[in-house]
Amino acid sequence: GIKPVGDADKRTLIRRVTLDLTGLPPTGDEVEAFVADTSEKAFEKVVDRLLASPRFGERWGRHWLDLARYAESTGKTANFNYPHAWRYRDYVIAAFNSDKPYDQFIREQLAGDLMPSADPKVKAERLVATGFLAIGPKALNENNGLQFELDVVDEQIDVTTQAFLGITVACARCHDHKFDPIPTRDYYALAGIFRSTETCYGTVRFVQSQRPSPLLQLPAESAPSAVARKLSAEERATIEKEIADLKKRIAESTDRIATIFPAAQLALAQSKLDSYTADGTPKLQAMGVRDKPARAGGFGAGGFGPRGGFGMRAAGSRTIDDSPVYTRGEPDQPTAEKVPRGTLQVMSKSPLKVKSGSGRLELAEWIASRDNPLTARVMVNRVWMHLFGRGIVPTADNFGAAGQPPTNPELLDHLAIGFMDGGWSVKKLVKRVVMSHAYQLDSKFDKAAFEADPDNALVWRMSPRRLDAESLRDSMLAVSGQLDATPPVGSVVARAGEGPTGRARLGGDQVATAINDPRNPHRSVYLPIVRDNLPEALALFDAPDPSLIAADRPTTTVPSQGLFLLNNPFVLRSADAAAEKLLKGTTTDTER
Repeated sequence: GIKPVGDADKRTLIRRVTLDLTGLPPTGDEVEAFVADTSEKAFEKVVDRLLASPRFGERWGRHWLDLARYAESTGKTANFNYPHAWRYRDYVIAAFNSDKPYDQFIREQLAGDLMPSADPKVKAERLVATGFLAIGPKALNENNGLQFELDVVDEQIDVTTQAFLGITVACARCHDHKFDPIPTRDYYALAGIFRSTETCYGTVRFVQSQRPSPLLQLPAESAPSAVARKLSAEERATIEKEIADLKKRIAESTDRIATIFPAAQLALAQSKLDSYTADGTPKLQAMGVRDKPARAGGFGAGGFGPRGGFGMRAAGSRTIDDSPVYTRGEPDQPTAEKVPRGTLQVMSKSPLKVKSGSGRLELAEWIASRDNPLTARVMVNRVWMHLFGRGIVPTADNFGAAGQPPTNPELLDHLAIGFMDGGWSVKKLVKRVVMSHAYQLDSKFDKAAFEADPDNALVWRMSPRRLDAESLRDSMLAVSGQLDATPPVGSVVARAGEGPTGRARLGGDQVATAINDPRNPHRSVYLPIVRDNLPEALALFDAPDPSLIAADRPTTTVPSQGLFLLNNPFVLRSADAAAEKLLKGTTTDTER
């Protein structure tokens, strides 16, 4: 018996859709042009222009980065830089701008390295895409190599199943899932796939970093480099001399404690030298994954390899193989039987057939199939949530029994089928939703409707929403004329290189300075994202913890937000710039 409220006025509507699709406010000229356009297709023209803007990928790419727990450092107990994480960020933005089919987007992130291509740029793009599995948080000071491996695999299972399928499979690591029909065997069927995969994230061996890994090498001239300048012969000689001196100092020292700091300096110097080719050209490297070699041996009875350096157990697996079930998730309690690599029985008509390799490609194909009951539904629900503030399924990351049911299951299925029939095009889906009458409703209050549906689950109006952290900061840059819309190449973390994120003793930390730099004119999606040290402009306004998978951000109202808007140097600079712009009579907005 609820009736929708009236339609939004044109000024409200263009502000709403411009912020939703680009994360920036409309310019004054854009507002006036839309108000003056009385044609039937006036709004559709605005939507098409916004979807074609490079700003669309920056806005919607950020939504995906929330799910992918994007960050440029390891976090956890020892926080080390990920100098190559920015490549994955740029891949995601480019994917949304080019309207890469969503099923292809899935395959590339899970198994891009296994998808052949003769084009070196496409090959590089697909390798970078697998950064999805590599950029998660890692406890680099974990002594037990098998424990480290199982924790990384657990995190990869969690992000894969939550992001693409909206289910919490990682709950079945230690016991059968408490709510959903996912037995522990299914968890370890997936674990075998990821344990057969080498995760390449970089980092260096250091005081608290005992789990470094290699990086993926990209084809020559296939991608941009974050470091534009070549290493000169003089600079190479200086670094080589530093390395030789440090090695000598360590070798001659009789006090092991006294060698800790020189050893750290040595690791950083060697890492810097190794990031260039012999002629001084910066190497093109990326985070990502690749299959482990296929040879006899596998995980072994207990999953432990031989003891490695520093008296620690080396990584638990060396080759492609199935995984045993670990009782209660304990690495020292493997069962004798191994579980064939596969996927979830409750969602499969027949077992997953791994033709060769780890099985990641087959897993990706299974997830991206239109026969999969969840993949399309989960994605259209995310799109609906970002445009209305609430998903058709309110628990966007949990479509299981512990989640909330859809308020309109027929609408969810209708949109999911249309999404797949439309070639898995995110832009077509977004356009379809914003062109709907529901999206164009006013947000005015109606007492009777509110009493019947206080959560607005039935969309009788457009729920008022606050700007998120990135839109707030970017809007200040835009209206004050400071915004530099040119995407930066690389990241300050990339230019800082390998090593701990806070390393004042080792020559200063340019990353710490850049995190809250009030003079940075670039969009917020390009700010350095260091775990446990987010920029204030994001952290104070409910940006998610990048160590977690975040579908829906919380909304808080706390005094520190008001104090930031009153006192922060970035806000003051923006206010001064906006005032100066007005005083000069500059009413035309900066072209974006």
